[in-house]
Amino acid sequence: MSRYNMSNTIFIQIASYRDPELIPTLHDCITNAKHPENLRFGICRQFHPDDRFDDLTYYKGDSRFRVVDVPHLESQGACWARNLIQQLYKGEKYTLQLDSHHRFAKNWDESLIDMIVQLQRDGHDKPLLTTYAPSYDPADDPGKRDMTAWKMDFHKFIPEGAVFFLPAAIPNWKKLDKPIPARFYSAHCAFTVGEFANEVQHDPEYYFHGEEISIAVRAYTHGYDLFHPHRPVIWHEYTRKGRVKHWDDHDTKKVVEKPWHKRNTECHLRNRKLFEMDGEKRDIDFGKYGFGTVRSLNDYEKYAGLNFKLRAVQQHTMDRKNPPNPVTWNDETQWLDTFSKKEHVNISVPVDKIDMPNDLQFMFVGVHGKNDNQLYRKDLDSKEVSRYMKNGKFVMNLDFMCTDKPDKWILWPFSKSDKWQKQLKRPV
Repeated sequence: MSRYNMSNTIFIQIASYRDPELIPTLHDCITNAKHPENLRFGICRQFHPDDRFDDLTYYKGDSRFRVVDVPHLESQGACWARNLIQQLYKGEKYTLQLDSHHRFAKNWDESLIDMIVQLQRDGHDKPLLTTYAPSYDPADDPGKRDMTAWKMDFHKFIPEGAVFFLPAAIPNWKKLDKPIPARFYSAHCAFTVGEFANEVQHDPEYYFHGEEISIAVRAYTHGYDLFHPHRPVIWHEYTRKGRVKHWDDHDTKKVVEKPWHKRNTECHLRNRKLFEMDGEKRDIDFGKYGFGTVRSLNDYEKYAGLNFKLRAVQQHTMDRKNPPNPVTWNDETQWLDTFSKKEHVNISVPVDKIDMPNDLQFMFVGVHGKNDNQLYRKDLDSKEVSRYMKNGKFVMNLDFMCTDKPDKWILWPFSKSDKWQKQLKRPV
């Protein structure tokens, strides 16, 4: 008997907030599945009574559907809704977490199961397929689908502490025969063994930002191995142009339990406590929403090339190379020395202190370390230089990643007559 039988059920988790794409998403998902009879839908429909576009009456008579209806002003955010859906899990073999705005390749279910089975044969007991899925446009589909396989790359630590990612095409993806290792988790496209819906549930106290990095680390510490699909299987609509979002409704002008910005602030603090960032301590009981015991947080940091307490990243990760990161160190001290950290250098100097020629071509702006090694450089043309001048001062605030500590900044004008002027140096 084929493995694509009734035992290969898929629990599909969809949190929908006033989304006119919900019905088209469900239709496309079912239509393009090789075995639609194996699909089981858990849906949290956060609805406005005046909306008609997300009416699920037709599907509520279908035994494959488990629907929780929530009036939109009673919703507590995306993570809360996703947690509510996970309580509907009934032991399906696989699970797929989506948003409510997607399109699907023909036989998408077969393709994803094939990848999971292949990874399990390679020794990965709990493989997790996840990515920022390539984009589609509801106004022109399938015409504007991006037909490449995408991955997730490190972007930055935001000031509040969460890690942001960027989508990118997988290099030479057409030549690949299996998924590639991943560092990060996408909440809109994640396919794995069904038990994930029990083991790594969304923390309902999270609001939005911080969700994906916390799930990535928690999944890894529970023994899940992260991968990006090497073929485009599912497409995601990113803009939700012209459509209402949760934070549009949940402001201080509405009668809601808590405005979105307060939930967001509390979420960021909770995330910093989980990772013990910025001096915060894990002084609250996260319970089942904490890390697993199969691997440690430090194991993930070494795998992914991140350090949460330092808000730091290794060059291998910044260069968008696949994990695991190479081991180039012998002990913890050497490991810490491999990280680039975000540095801030503020330049403020009277203009008359700069040896500025009348025929300025460009000005070198640099930051050097103690050994005079260059940590940062930017060449400003004359127009750019003018933009940084105000009230008789040249003022420029620099943010950059580097491994060494900045020691001094340098301003060095170059004239159109091909002459370097006098350098201006100041300690940081």
